[in-house]
Amino acid sequence: MAKGIAELLRVKELLRLEKEADLEHYREKIERLPLEKRKEEGVSWYPLQVIKQGYTIGERAFITVERTQHLNEKHQFRSGKTVRIFSNQPAVNRGEANGVVYFVDKNRMKVILNTKDLPEWISLGLIGVDLLFDERSYLVMEKALDVVVKAEKGRLKELRNILLGKEDALFDPVAHPVQISGLNASQNKAINAILSARDISIIHGPPGTGKTTTLVHAVRELCKTEHTVLVTAPSNTAVDLLTERLSEAGLNVVRIGNISRVDESILAHTLDVRMAQHPDSKNIRKVKIEAAEARKQGRKYRRRFGREEYQERRQWFQEAKALMAWANQLEDRMIDHILNGAQVITCTLIGSADKVLEGRTFRSVVIDEAAQALEPATWVPLLKASRVVLTGDPFQLPPTVKSNRAAREGLAITLIEKGLNRLPGVQLLRTQYRMNTEIMQFSNKWFYEGQLEAADEVKDGRLKIVDNMPVVFIDTAGCGFDEKVHPAYKSRFNPEEAQILCEHLYMLIDHHLGLPLPSIAIISPYREQVIHLEDKKAEDPRLQDISVTINTIDGFQGQERDVVYISLVRSNGKGDIGFLKDYRRMNVAMTRAKKQLVIVGDSATIGNDPFYKAFLEYSEKWGKYQTAWEYMM
Repeated sequence: MAKGIAELLRVKELLRLEKEADLEHYREKIERLPLEKRKEEGVSWYPLQVIKQGYTIGERAFITVERTQHLNEKHQFRSGKTVRIFSNQPAVNRGEANGVVYFVDKNRMKVILNTKDLPEWISLGLIGVDLLFDERSYLVMEKALDVVVKAEKGRLKELRNILLGKEDALFDPVAHPVQISGLNASQNKAINAILSARDISIIHGPPGTGKTTTLVHAVRELCKTEHTVLVTAPSNTAVDLLTERLSEAGLNVVRIGNISRVDESILAHTLDVRMAQHPDSKNIRKVKIEAAEARKQGRKYRRRFGREEYQERRQWFQEAKALMAWANQLEDRMIDHILNGAQVITCTLIGSADKVLEGRTFRSVVIDEAAQALEPATWVPLLKASRVVLTGDPFQLPPTVKSNRAAREGLAITLIEKGLNRLPGVQLLRTQYRMNTEIMQFSNKWFYEGQLEAADEVKDGRLKIVDNMPVVFIDTAGCGFDEKVHPAYKSRFNPEEAQILCEHLYMLIDHHLGLPLPSIAIISPYREQVIHLEDKKAEDPRLQDISVTINTIDGFQGQERDVVYISLVRSNGKGDIGFLKDYRRMNVAMTRAKKQLVIVGDSATIGNDPFYKAFLEYSEKWGKYQTAWEYMM
């Protein structure tokens, strides 16, 4: 057992290294830089005009701000990021407040503040916003690891020992195995494994195999015998998808979390909205208004006043305190009523530490996309579990680790990866419903030992044109298309490669004259190449009216299109491929296409790497291998 505890302590040390690297990155990019430099780096907006302010459904204050200078300049703000609103007014009117970005476009941003009151200084002008380092996630993960390490008895100790490979995961026979119509054999087998598990079950879902569909059916089955199931995932996007799908399956789902991080389509399922719609909400609001009025009356008295005024002031504040205590008691009772009535509670891994779930435990806790979660984050919902379902695919996108040392020494290895190697009864979903056989087969052999098969309805799917080869590689070797580096953002791009990609896209459009265009996406590992392609599409008359999704590989995960283009970008004399070396990211990219996959890259740069060498050979044997010169004539 000492070895297992030592492993967890080592994970905690690697988490410390990651926190330090993340904090140092923040300090370099924001904290140590003057305002003008922060603006240049795209981590600050200033000056801003407040164009709207008010309160959300959950009674959180919000502001919507707009840039008045440096319009349309690139920035690093994203929905869900933690930010600091600050004022550059003279000291007497100066202030700051933290919040979370609800949405952001080129020049406008809505921020949900971490307060229920709108600060007075916000309306006085000279407002700015900075990206902020969010320490809370690290504190939650550190606390969870401490609890796991110290567990000397009980269910947590048992689950810890099983996940560390010290004890066996046990399964009981299912008296009446489920056989759900519309699911394939491996999906039904996975659901029965979940139902039969005493401790831990692992569902390995490669691309297109219907992992989410399987999971939704499994949760429905669990809800038949369990009061409430906790369903979690690393990202808000993944949690929102699960919330939507579980609700569509007829389950009563409550989504926990800050509504600034929740997609609008599932707002009705959030705890905030459920509270606002609850019959007791009007009464609670009335009590809070009375408390605010009592505080206001008490503040009328200044420093110098007599004994009688002092007693009156004290009574006002005591009344305000008593009213707020009553309001909080009513609110806690309302929250318990809503959560007790839920069949499923959904939240992020870190969100499972929310105070509204404090003291609650669950017979089953589901952790989806577990291969994208740092191990310390995965332990957070495990603290509330009697048994656990881990789902995901360790051959797709890994968790983000900023510390090279921490990644090198094991922080990038997830708990589900360890479980795949340590635990019995792992269920692989074998039938995929997205790609035709030719697109599927390279990833199938490289990552999944050839165990996958394409469903009958997709295995022969092709474009309804003459030039419909499913896999195409366009080689730019020898063309002199050297990659370039953006001086400010250090991201790489390759304009000439982008042009070759567009030439193939022109041909695709021409071949579909008189026919509906297939759905199309263009993706790249490099954000700067994505920006270049977006600008090119906006300026190109031939592409302006065409529906094409352009995104990074990471941003496109979970999506699919009939035709997917991948721009690899890297082209240099050193054979340096950078993070193209992360084969899992390329597995995600290569498995987004349903009918045609077109990859543009430099074989001279990537060809010495074993993964890309194997893909080039696969393209020559089973696909269409072209040179960029064919598109330059």
